[in-house]
Amino acid sequence: MESEMGVKHRIIVAGIGPGHGEYMVPAARRAISSAGVLVGGKRALSQFASEGQKTMAITRDLPAVMEFIREALALSDVVVMVSGDPGYYSMLDALRREFPSDIIRVIPGVSSLQMAFSRLALPWHGARLLSFHGRTPGAEELGYRKGGLVGMLTDGVYHSRKIAGLFLEQGWPEEAKLFVCQRLSYEDERILPLTLAEAAKGEGIGNCVLILWDEE
Repeated sequence: MESEMGVKHRIIVAGIGPGHGEYMVPAARRAISSAGVLVGGKRALSQFASEGQKTMAITRDLPAVMEFIREALALSDVVVMVSGDPGYYSMLDALRREFPSDIIRVIPGVSSLQMAFSRLALPWHGARLLSFHGRTPGAEELGYRKGGLVGMLTDGVYHSRKIAGLFLEQGWPEEAKLFVCQRLSYEDERILPLTLAEAAKGEGIGNCVLILWDEE
């Protein structure tokens, strides 16, 4: 099928889950294993790329990555691996800005947020979902709600101590529970239960998932 812009091949955005291959859906695994051209983070490529595939690591030089994909599309489909689910703060936004949406196929994946809530046996249909990964949510997103449940992605700058302080400033109670979920799905997975007050005074743990819960 040829797109409106004359592109014959597709970009397949495959969610690879929280990390461990056991949590990758079969459709994504099939797309990745059969790909002639594979794009993804360095860790994902080291885990899932096969001999003979043409690969490109996603770095901060996104224009170079986009140019690689554009050139590769002239000859074949391109599979782009993204961690978690492509629909939540992934490279999908950037791809949609660069390429026509009708050539993009998305294979959903298990997000690290889903994994964190499942590890705590908590339903998350009423949760507020935020990302501190390369962005800062506004005060209205952090505001206190009685019985509130918040799931968050973090990075190395916005870690558990800094984020706990922000929520305390917005009126969350010190005794609210904050779960620090690290290395989800891996053998060295760790979930650290804290109060918001303890987290605000403790070690700053980043690049993890935080679950904040004002248990009623």
